[in-house]
Amino acid sequence: MTTEGANARLISIRGACEHNLKNLNLDLPREKFIVITGVSGSGKSSLAFDTIYAEGQRRYMESLSSYARQFLDQMHKPAIESIAGLPPTISIEQRRSSANPRSIVATITEIYDYMRLLWARIGVPHCPTCGGGVERQSPARIAGAVAALLRSGPVLLMAPVVDGRKGLHVDAFEMLMKEGFVRARVDGAVLRIPPVPALDRNRKHDVAAVVDRFDSSRSCARIPDSVETALRIGKGRLIAASQDGGGFVDAWFSEVLACAKCGTGIPEPAPRMFSFNSPHGACAECDGLGTRLELDPDLVVPDRGISVSNGAIEPLRRLAGAAHFRARMTAVLRGECGVDVAAPFGKLPAAHAKLVLYGSEAAGFEGVIPHLMRRFERTGSEYLKRRIHEYMSELPCPSCGGARLKPGSLAVTVMDRNISEAAAMGVEEARGFFRQIKPREGDEGVAGPVLREIAARLDFLANVGLGYLALDRRAGTLSGGEAQRIRLASQVGSALVGVCYVLDEPTIGLHQRDNSRLLATLKALRDLDNTVIVVEHDLETIRSADWVVDVGPGPGEEGGNVVGQGSPEDLASKGTSLTARFLRGDMVIAVPAARRPVDAGRCVEILGAAENNLKRIDVRFPLGVITCVTGVSGSGKSSLVSAILLRSLRRKLHASGGKPGIHRAIKGWKQLDKVVEIDQSPIGRTSRSNPATYTGCMDEIRRLFALTREARARGYGPGRFSFNRPGGRCEACEGHGTRRIEMHFLPDVTVECAECKGRRYNDETLKVRYKDLSIADVLDMSVRDATGFFANHRSLLRMLETLMDVGMGYVRLGQPSPTLSGGEAQRVKLSAELARPQTGNALYVLDEPTTGLHLADISKLLDVLRRLCDRGNTIVVIEHNLDVVKTADHVIDLGPEGGAEGGRLVASGTPEEVAMVPESHTGAALGRVLAPGRQTGDR
Repeated sequence: MTTEGANARLISIRGACEHNLKNLNLDLPREKFIVITGVSGSGKSSLAFDTIYAEGQRRYMESLSSYARQFLDQMHKPAIESIAGLPPTISIEQRRSSANPRSIVATITEIYDYMRLLWARIGVPHCPTCGGGVERQSPARIAGAVAALLRSGPVLLMAPVVDGRKGLHVDAFEMLMKEGFVRARVDGAVLRIPPVPALDRNRKHDVAAVVDRFDSSRSCARIPDSVETALRIGKGRLIAASQDGGGFVDAWFSEVLACAKCGTGIPEPAPRMFSFNSPHGACAECDGLGTRLELDPDLVVPDRGISVSNGAIEPLRRLAGAAHFRARMTAVLRGECGVDVAAPFGKLPAAHAKLVLYGSEAAGFEGVIPHLMRRFERTGSEYLKRRIHEYMSELPCPSCGGARLKPGSLAVTVMDRNISEAAAMGVEEARGFFRQIKPREGDEGVAGPVLREIAARLDFLANVGLGYLALDRRAGTLSGGEAQRIRLASQVGSALVGVCYVLDEPTIGLHQRDNSRLLATLKALRDLDNTVIVVEHDLETIRSADWVVDVGPGPGEEGGNVVGQGSPEDLASKGTSLTARFLRGDMVIAVPAARRPVDAGRCVEILGAAENNLKRIDVRFPLGVITCVTGVSGSGKSSLVSAILLRSLRRKLHASGGKPGIHRAIKGWKQLDKVVEIDQSPIGRTSRSNPATYTGCMDEIRRLFALTREARARGYGPGRFSFNRPGGRCEACEGHGTRRIEMHFLPDVTVECAECKGRRYNDETLKVRYKDLSIADVLDMSVRDATGFFANHRSLLRMLETLMDVGMGYVRLGQPSPTLSGGEAQRVKLSAELARPQTGNALYVLDEPTTGLHLADISKLLDVLRRLCDRGNTIVVIEHNLDVVKTADHVIDLGPEGGAEGGRLVASGTPEEVAMVPESHTGAALGRVLAPGRQTGDR
């Protein structure tokens, strides 16, 4: 092979300097499965996403015209000398899906589009009124139905010519005028023609010719002729609008379909009829959302053990301007209604409780819920709307029952299932359902290709471990890992060739049992002559790769170099990095030599947990130990811990908002004094937030500078050294240190502030020095350097040492929070908790804390969790990572499968006890890592 031919099979990167990358020169083989790994903060994402993917996207953008580029988000040019041999790039990141309530799993994967086509072409329509069969209507039968409508009032007979189509529709109006019609109903309004109405070409319009108007029974003689004319113009369809009050109600008639029993007509099935995003299919009451936002009595009265007079109605205690209503309510209830306002709300008779919440016209009392709803609808204050919104919940639409569609759309079935019932199935159930569909003779040509497309997409979802997801699951409720795997399944289905895919930890949220299926999917992408680049820490994924790039050797400024690359075997045999040592088995996360004993008398117990797929289970969370909640994806872990345990404890201990998931009761919560969720969300949203401000170090540093001789001489207090308020900060950048410049056709550029040179403070503030350093110099220190610098200040040193303990010594004190990874943000939060005074009665909840963490970092994380637990606190972790599960004191395993087949308590006990349960998939995986000969260690 020539040199040119060899180079054509490589992605050649030269001079990569993005973030902490140290002028990297790197050659990656194309059409291979490549894993980029390394310790947290070493520069993996900077290489994979901010360099390779960003450059691929930027080149694509530059191939477009300047006119097209103004409508697109412009891409930042990465700090790099050159990249050669780069294919088109597609990023599949761990980000939440659309929060649009109309977006569901079936729409994201396009399965719902094929389902709509299938129901429209081979669906069996039924009467939405009586459920009977439908048949074609004769003109005579239609005329009889119109005559029946005439008995109750005037009837307008119309012929539809345009149904929900964009355009000016001049040809349609010209046709009507040529036929002699002088009136038409356009978007609900009856107009004279000519002239031709001016329509917006970009909006959808409905146009119907007004054929006749009947005012009394004397008009019946001309009904048959008018029906014939309307059916001719409307191509077999007509609309009879009968007067109802001040308006008209449409009744559709068709020569095609109508009920044989009650005569109800339904439109010819079409794909748009099954879309909840279209007015032709969406339920009129909820606009296709399936739910309505209403005030929830359980949130309005969160604690039913409190009386009305003592504040049981929480919004009346917290909302501004509610004092007058509260006083009048108490007087009316006590006086005219005879309600015992001093009794606990839960002890009131049902009639009295209903009276308090919904009021009484007879008593002249509006009721709490109507009062709040009226304020919500009429107020112009966004703040008040947000506060009242806290007491609302989404309840199923009473009209469609949550099905989102009109009755006529739900009356069309395939295999005796309407489209909403089919969409409610899980992926695995749906695979079986669509395989059983046998199209009628003559429908094979239409149904065959559609069924193949649906089956292929369902197979892809199952192959990436998402068989438990319901097709109508809202996109906003998906985890980052689930959303990523859905996009991955879509890419496999697209069968693109010659593309570079960049993925971010696709194994996150996936049980060990399903790893092999995910890896097979990634290799299937590679086998289509694509390059697959994965940022990953999972050892099984690393060992399955064709090529491994190890970035390091340390995090932050200590990283940014390639410390090893090659096949997994070469890296394990020759490498000296932390990754290589874990691959060889030289380093392991040891199983504790002894586990903390579980005190059966000290626990928080959830009774009758039934949120989502939970099967009314009772679960005990022992206190004072580390508990790991595990199970296959979709087994109910988050429903149990986040929706029930966390929200219930927040309400009990902190009186915070949020309605807990469905459960009968919670016991033992009085043994705790607080509950804390430590997740991987950012510690702040702006560049003014940083580790020093979050942990409280900044307050101590400002006090130290205020005590210096120079500060006292100038009259500066601690507030002078804050970049969040005017006075000491640079006003040109308002303390950010940078400024964003709008570039119109080019991407916005963030540049260093020209006034303060990125130091955040004005010159007068920077003249105050402590040990010859300004406050800007101190904020530019790493945590490790600051620990030595402030060695004589005990309170500040304690905070800095906790940051060191969680492995954050490399981070700068003033490093902007948006530049911290999720794992780094989580460890900053942990350090803040370690630095706070401990009562030993706190419960900490963590959801998959190993996301983004190398095995070496997981070891540090476990050490921190043990320290918190050693102080008497309780740790509850949702996790699949076996290195975390095997080191826990107590394991709660849910399952045995996901979705409808999950939600049961499969096993509970120590990891060794769970490993003995044959029905547990987690137990089978634990059995392998806890086998004889395992390595153990001290706590």
